[in-house]
Parts: sequence; C-alpha cells; structure tokens
Amino acid sequence: MEQAFLQFLANQSTSLAAGSVGIGDDAAMLSWGAEQKLVVCTDLISDETDFLLHEVTPQQIGRKALAINLSDIAAMACEPVGALLTLLLPQGESSLGLAKGIYEGAAQLAETYGCPIIGGDTNSWPGKVAVSVTVLGRCPGPQPLLRQGAQPGDAIAVTGKLGGSILGHHLSFEPRIREALELHQNFHLTAGMDISDGISIDLPRLCQQSRVGAEIDARLLPISDAAHQRSKQTGKPAWWHALNDGEDFELLFTLPAEQMDRLATQWTESVPVTKIGTVREASPLMLIDLEGTRQPLLPEGFSHQ
Repeated sequence: MEQAFLQFLANQSTSLAAGSVGIGDDAAMLSWGAEQKLVVCTDLISDETDFLLHEVTPQQIGRKALAINLSDIAAMACEPVGALLTLLLPQGESSLGLAKGIYEGAAQLAETYGCPIIGGDTNSWPGKVAVSVTVLGRCPGPQPLLRQGAQPGDAIAVTGKLGGSILGHHLSFEPRIREALELHQNFHLTAGMDISDGISIDLPRLCQQSRVGAEIDARLLPISDAAHQRSKQTGKPAWWHALNDGEDFELLFTLPAEQMDRLATQWTESVPVTKIGTVREASPLMLIDLEGTRQPLLPEGFSHQ
C-alpha cells in the first residue's frame, strides 16, 4: 500500500516556491527569510474521537486534519507555508483508497491557503484511522499573537458564530487565517487563541497564561443556528452550547476597550467580530447569564478523550 500511495503522491501537482523541495526525497526543503520567525504546530485526529469513519468521507477527514492545524496558525496571527501529513490506517485492501481520499481532502484545503503538503509518512495496523498533521508557518510581523498579554479592562471578542459544531461545522469550518492577519495588523490585540474545546475551557487557558480573570456575558454571545438546533435536541440553552460545544475553531482574542470600539466601527469583513466579555483582575472566571446574574464560569467544554 505504501509504495502505491507514494506513486499516487508523485503524480499529484503541488505549488511550491522556487528553490523548495517537496514529496519525493528523504526530506523536504523550504526557503526561509533570515529575519522571519518559524512557527510550528501539530495535531492528531482519530476515528471515534474526532470523527466517525462510517459517517464521513475520507476527504472530510483529510480536510479537518489540516484545517485544525491551520486554525492554530491563525490563532498566532501567522501564515502557513507547508504541511506534513502522516496516516495510520487499518490493514486491508481499502487502505489505499482511504489514503488517497484523505490526501485529496487535505490537498484541496492546502491549495486554498497556500500551504502545500511537502511530506509525511503512512503505515497500517490492526486498529482505527489516525491522521497527524504538522504545519510550518511564518510570522509576518515582529511577533506572533500569544495567549499571554491580556490586561484587565481589555475587551474579549470572538469571530464568527458559536455552538452546534457537531452538526457539521467541525468538518467544514474555514480557518480564520485572513481575519487573524488583518486583526493583528490593524488593531492592537493583546492576546489570542482559537476555540477548539469551547470558550468555557479555552478562555481559562488564555487567562492562566496572562494571569488575569474574565467575565463573559451570555447575552452577547454570537449563537449559531446549529446551537439553537442542538438546544431543541438537548433541552440546554442555546447560549450553553455556544460556550461549551467546542470545535468552533473561531478566534478568541483580547484588545483594549478603545481598540474594540474602533474595531466595531471599522470592521468590514463578512466574518463578524463580537465582544463577549471583559478581562478582569483575577480569577475566578465569571459568567453573566440571561437574567443578568453573575455565576462562576464552569469548564463544561469538549474533551478530546
């Protein structure tokens, strides 16, 4: 299977910068500016944890495997340069078709974001599908956006709409690379990350790195139609799903209040940006519910186990 898959890869066209080397040699090679910072992220997804093989196409698996890494690059307000794709597949005759489909799904998204697949590995075993992707990126400015740096009084904001990702968004989301670059370039962001496990889990991670607290207002959350649909299925409020469902892969970031005011009037992109809360001096993290009552923000988001 591996040799047949390598032959398949050799026949695929990949857009590489001049002087670069992709699939076909023992290692890939990329040109790199002397003053540019290298950013690297890696993530692994597997059957029955991040997708159900019998419910998705191989192309959707490959797309998601790359997309979640591109979302991490966006979280740092950086741009992707190349990706490594590694497959662990069930033994059997179907593994070659599965490998091809996963690559095709990843390669299509890679082309969209200028991130060619430059290498990787493949193997088979008597277990379930697992896909690991590593993305290399560069920082276009002097510093990437980090989780540390949020200050008391900063606004807390998100891109897009939240909740209900299990109904399909987790397979089809668009990494917010363009939006992150524009935000970081034109507004003074103090900290940021992407929403992978839900605000109730991810925001505490940002606050811990910045050594601050936070207050989220459920009345301000941009709630997706899918979150309202999930609310009807579960009986939980739609705002609960927006806080906790996870795998939204939107940007979560902080910026001074006056910068948030300017952003609200000057942002013209189709992807909305919404203020959802305020950075406070210290923990515990708090939630204002729909009745205006303050209560602890409980970490009830998605767990990748």
